[in-house]
Amino acid sequence: MSKKFTVKQFHEKYPDDDACLDEVFEQRYGCLDQCPSCEKTFKYYRRKDRKAYACAYCAHILYPLADTIFHKSSTSLKNWFFAIYLFANSKNGVSAKELERHLGVTYKTAWRMAKQIRLLFQDQDQDDEPMNDIVEADETYVGGRKKGKRGRGAEGKTPVIGIAERNGEVKAIVAPDTKACTVEPFICANVEKGSQLMTDEYASYRRISLHGYKHQTVNHGSKQYVVGDVHTNTIEGFWSQLKRSINGTYHAVSPKYLQNYVDEFAFRYNLRHADEHLFHHLVPLAAKLV
Repeated sequence: MSKKFTVKQFHEKYPDDDACLDEVFEQRYGCLDQCPSCEKTFKYYRRKDRKAYACAYCAHILYPLADTIFHKSSTSLKNWFFAIYLFANSKNGVSAKELERHLGVTYKTAWRMAKQIRLLFQDQDQDDEPMNDIVEADETYVGGRKKGKRGRGAEGKTPVIGIAERNGEVKAIVAPDTKACTVEPFICANVEKGSQLMTDEYASYRRISLHGYKHQTVNHGSKQYVVGDVHTNTIEGFWSQLKRSINGTYHAVSPKYLQNYVDEFAFRYNLRHADEHLFHHLVPLAAKLV
């Protein structure tokens, strides 16, 4: 499938709520080969009185929207799909105010929709292979503009720790601090032993070689940013995109929800070379339980 997916193609494929409901049903139950109740060959028809499908033999009912991000929502399902499309089409994220304008819903509804859609960006595969080869590790601090010290030790900032595999994926978590006791377990859980690990000179990385990594550093404090293949430009590029998007689109994000935003941008980054449009990755996730 082409990575291109225009708004015209979207409206052609999903002209109304029924088409969207059929898509969720197919994504959630299309793999079934028999009815869960009567165990006869899978054959369901759409109920006209509710957002549900009934077995043609025993009338067993399946509710495809139950326990998904759409659960108990009175908002048009096509509006939900179009909101997901907007998220998939945006590099810098979509604010609740933007959804409010596009969909003609209240700000409260738009905010809830955006919050639910961001759940789709969470790491779906808990069995990911650890990163290997050349991996960069770094930390950043996210928060509103305030007077005083910047970066490490700044008041009112929320620390985020991240790792990026060269020409690969990125993984980042909101952390209580950037001490070695926080940084080391995160790296050990997500980077294969024996990998080359690139960091700056921050003290929290000094003992990381004891865990089996080939550790090399650049001294940012001395304006040293690249030494041969040793640099942290990959992860810093991700931080730059994250901060530009938060500052430009959302303006401010509370620490309570920051992880959701970090997951959103990590998800986009990790699928930057995917053959399919991001929307086609999100719709199957929207049909899963939350």
